[in-house]
Amino acid sequence: MNFFLATLLTPLIGGVLLAMIRNPKLAAKLNVLTSCVTFTFSLLLAFTVLGKDSIHAMNDWFYLDAYNVFLVSLTAFVGMTTTIFSKPYMQHELEIGRVNERRIRLYHSMYQLFQFGMLLGFTTNNIGVLWVSLELATLATVLLVSLYRTPAAIAAAWKYFILCGMGIALALFGTILVFFTSSMVLGHGNEALTWSLLHANASDLDPAVMGIAFCFLMVGYGTKVGLVPMHAWLPDAHGEGPTPVSAVLSGLLLNLALYALVRFKMLVDGSTNTDMAGHIMMGFGMISLLVAAMSLHKQTDIKRMFSFSSIEHMALMTFAFGLGTPLAAFAALLHMTVHSLVKSGIFFTVGHAAQMMGTQKMSDIRGLIYHYPGIGWGLLIGTAAIAGFPPFGVFMSEFLLFTATIESYPWLAAPLLLGLLIGMAGLFRFVQPMVYGEPPEHAKDVRVNMIPVYVHFGLALLLGLAIPAFLSDWYHQAASLIVGGGA
Repeated sequence: MNFFLATLLTPLIGGVLLAMIRNPKLAAKLNVLTSCVTFTFSLLLAFTVLGKDSIHAMNDWFYLDAYNVFLVSLTAFVGMTTTIFSKPYMQHELEIGRVNERRIRLYHSMYQLFQFGMLLGFTTNNIGVLWVSLELATLATVLLVSLYRTPAAIAAAWKYFILCGMGIALALFGTILVFFTSSMVLGHGNEALTWSLLHANASDLDPAVMGIAFCFLMVGYGTKVGLVPMHAWLPDAHGEGPTPVSAVLSGLLLNLALYALVRFKMLVDGSTNTDMAGHIMMGFGMISLLVAAMSLHKQTDIKRMFSFSSIEHMALMTFAFGLGTPLAAFAALLHMTVHSLVKSGIFFTVGHAAQMMGTQKMSDIRGLIYHYPGIGWGLLIGTAAIAGFPPFGVFMSEFLLFTATIESYPWLAAPLLLGLLIGMAGLFRFVQPMVYGEPPEHAKDVRVNMIPVYVHFGLALLLGLAIPAFLSDWYHQAASLIVGGGA
């Protein structure tokens, strides 16, 4: 378990050290180094776990299986590439006076604390600690969203804090209800909050209490996922916070909230022996997909537009996990991977484009391909990938989801396809004029690092052309756990 402790503690130690380093350039390098070390340990941990069904650590306080160790590796990878992108990005923000050295120190420290909260949430075996970890990650990102200290940024951070605070309170009540029924089976100690024990004894839990608990958990954690109608915080947080924060919010934090929902769905399925939890997730997913797709057409800010795209794709994953078939779970896991890669890559290009044009207003961003071809082509290719164009991985995951929907609920295939088409039209309606046309006179040169963009889009392309055998086996193993495998 040395790899596990190293993976979990590296960002925590890095965050403490970064809070004390006053030199911005040194802090940026240490931020990248910390994330690289975390990712390295996460890979070593993943290959250790994949040879076994599951691993318990530290007296059952932590639990690792194919499902969560996959997300640990994904989180560490996107966290690492985001630090590489943020190094020149935040240096530019410092040079133009949007942040000072004290806020840069806060940024680096809170970024690593956010990473720690994410990794803690994915690996904990205690549903109470899972709740705490989500709150920790939220508080860290609240400070990051408000980093610029403008009235709009502070308002967005407060909105994020209040709405997600209400959501997490409902999730806490749902967790208490689970403890209420589990304590009658497992006693009043930590065992009643231990997920692996809850899963093993799910059939003994009161189905009525578990059904009510899931309703609270769905609304509570669904707020964190960004599902409609609890999504109002997400566009503001993306629009006003630094772009690296937008990348990890879309690519990582939403995944943790959905992970929590899926874990609780597994308990409810075992307790009630019905598809009640899955149907609730499907309903929220479908409504969120249609609302987000239509909302794309109303945006004027580029980061807000792609935040609604994040809501759309989280809705697809929620719907897929709700279907509850092995194919749907496989599609959801693949979609979670490619969405994290592509959406964070898009935000990398968007951040550089906004710095270059001096604005996030889409009507003022023009001629990106002519002014800086790397950014222009990156935005265009990323948009094609996230819209579901072949041969990128998003197309493959959406095709698998569409197939699973036809197999189980064929009457839902039409609204699913309609939502995807509306969302695709909304993206290209705005992206095409930003990429082409004459660049404005106020466009300026900025330092960029496009390597993370190329890596992310390259991986998304690879996953669309041919999923490597080891990764396919990984998805199959995780899908079997989610749909009905043992703990």
